[in-house]
Amino acid sequence: MRLDKFLKVSRIFKRRTVAKDISEAERVLVNGRVAKPSTDVKEGDTIVISYGQKRLTVKVLRIAETVRKEDAEGMYAVLAEEKIASTADGALR
Repeated sequence: MRLDKFLKVSRIFKRRTVAKDISEAERVLVNGRVAKPSTDVKEGDTIVISYGQKRLTVKVLRIAETVRKEDAEGMYAVLAEEKIASTADGALR
């Protein structure tokens, strides 16, 4: 499944366009590599998302084309959620 679609279906992001924009800004890593919106995501992959003042690390548990809202959290497990500081030029560290 495409990365942007997984982020939307799993309800990590509310809209697929937001997931796409964050991926295009190189703020998403899949298994330690910068990921494009079209990157293929499989079960067992680790996704790191840096947005705002946060860094979210999740592990993909299952892939599904459609999921009910109540079952969406079962698609991933949160491994870490941390605040990150930004530098004077706006870059995240």
